[in-house]
This record gives sequence, C-alpha cells and structure tokens, in this order.
Amino acid sequence: MTASWAKAPDFADQPERRAQVRAQTVVDKTRYLDQGLTPLRCQACQAQVHVRKSSAHQTSVQWADKPADHCPFFAELSANGKGPGRPDTCPKLERTIKWAVDEGVVEVPE
Repeated sequence: MTASWAKAPDFADQPERRAQVRAQTVVDKTRYLDQGLTPLRCQACQAQVHVRKSSAHQTSVQWADKPADHCPFFAELSANGKGPGRPDTCPKLERTIKWAVDEGVVEVPE
C-alpha cells in the first residue's frame, strides 16, 4: 500500500469520529456561507448581493449571479479581459454597503 499525504486525517478507521467531523463540517459550512448574510441591492446598478460584516474591517459579499452580468464595473473589467474577482468589489457597491452599515441595515458585531 502506498502512503499518501492528506492535509487532515480522514478517520477511516474511526467511523464515529468521521461522522462527527462530517456533521461539524455541515454546521461550519452553513455558518460561514449562509448565516448572518443580509440581502442588499447595489444603489447604482441594482445587482443583488448578500453581505455580512464580521468586523468593522471585514466584509463578506456573495453575489446572487455573476458580477459581470449585472454590474457595469465588473462588465467593463470582463470586456477588457480582466477576470472576475480583480478587484474584489465595485466602488459603488462598497458605498452601498457603507450606507447599509451606517443605516443599520447591515449589522457590525462589536
């Protein structure tokens, strides 16, 4: 048998522990990808996103669709051969998120 490297153990020989890890993974995935997200529309282009502030300096944004399909800023980047995700967000969306935080629409944990 050839040894293989894994970043984390798979607990193949511990079925109970393996089930616990899988269950916790589902909880973690829900926590990080779904909980605390506030639906928000960009005030400039009406693109739908979901936003979570984990701190005053950290913002998570999930797009409902491909950014270039709705946001002129990302569409221009895409048309110029620059892939999505560079830069990470649109300046107008950043202003919308700031507005939402200032108005209490998106909460920032202390």
